[in-house]
Amino acid sequence: MTLHGLYAITDSQLLADDRLLPWVEAALAGGTRLLQYRDKSGDAARRRDEAGQLKALCVQYGADLLINDDLPLASALNVGVHLGRDDGCLREARQQLGAQAIVGATCHASLDHAEQAIADGASYIAFGRFFQSVTKPGAPAATPALLQQARARFDTPIVAIGGITLDNASPLLAAGADLLAVIHGLFGADSAAEVQRRAQAFNELFEN
Repeated sequence: MTLHGLYAITDSQLLADDRLLPWVEAALAGGTRLLQYRDKSGDAARRRDEAGQLKALCVQYGADLLINDDLPLASALNVGVHLGRDDGCLREARQQLGAQAIVGATCHASLDHAEQAIADGASYIAFGRFFQSVTKPGAPAATPALLQQARARFDTPIVAIGGITLDNASPLLAAGADLLAVIHGLFGADSAAEVQRRAQAFNELFEN
């Protein structure tokens, strides 16, 4: 499985008011091949329902769905999972979901943590934040130089995340990122058509 390209991550505030499904479908139509369902609310029934509908869309478009920080839900839907540094055990996720599942790990700006995540079975290692982020405000922690170091040290696919837009993405690709994880830069749009346009534009960056 080649992990490469635009990695869309949902946001429950950006995608409120019935925008979730149509805007995610627009992102998939624009070429998104990896989608993470990220919803920190406590409404388990709604989260399971939404995740199930997103899985159906991903199947339709040939994309892969991951669930953010919820191994039981990922296991129930037979999809992948992304785990933050304090949000569960990568080894347990790999064991539970099987060898073929995509299991992602947040590594912030730590090469040592990335090395441990790979040893524990991570399919990709995610570094960030690279720019000011709407989702997680605060000072950027990661740099393109870190990506270059990771690229020289690891064969595992590398994800860059945090405040990424069409205007600032290219240096991250040049430094070695395989995937760009985008939230606001993709879904912070005023229409589904604009989401699709942005997705296509992000994917064109990988072709150049």
